[in-house]
Amino acid sequence: MKLLIRNYGDPALRAKGKPVAEVDGRIRELADNMLETMRAANGVGLAAQQVGEALQLTVVDISGVEDRPSTLRLNGKKVDPKTAMPLVLLNPQLTLEDETEMGAEGCLSFPEISADIERAGWARVEAQTIDGEQVEIEATGLLARALQHEIDHLNGILFIDRMSSAAKVSLSSKVKRLQRETQRGLTASRGQHAIEPAL
Repeated sequence: MKLLIRNYGDPALRAKGKPVAEVDGRIRELADNMLETMRAANGVGLAAQQVGEALQLTVVDISGVEDRPSTLRLNGKKVDPKTAMPLVLLNPQLTLEDETEMGAEGCLSFPEISADIERAGWARVEAQTIDGEQVEIEATGLLARALQHEIDHLNGILFIDRMSSAAKVSLSSKVKRLQRETQRGLTASRGQHAIEPAL
């Protein structure tokens, strides 16, 4: 089932996710719905906060991207990143190298807004899979960037928080407009006593 992606201005995006204690039917269904929602929106990652759930759960799938290569080591073995997709990660812990690089980023919660963001070129993530296994991921390229972006979401950090001052200034009117539209929508739905979808 496709879920509603929360846009900037929705307080759900600033919520720090609670650890997922056990993988039950609700968590499995949420992960499946998040994958469906991400693919329908042509995204490469989606965090639980983006669908209104304050949980340490994210999904990533970079297999459809041809022009931004990645490398992946899964539990110490080099694998083709595309064959390992999608990743469903619970309670991820991130380790980064000091060397950084600039790269273009967008976000499903910021439609039509993108900027160059400085991120580590290599990332290691230790997480639990939906099957309850511990996994260690070492990634470079787009996959490393996507993992950092999504794990930021799990901690209430948005990509606009990582933008350079110049990028923030150039995009400030678009970002403020999105925030106002989102908050107007939230106020209107509360005013009509609309029931928020249980996401």
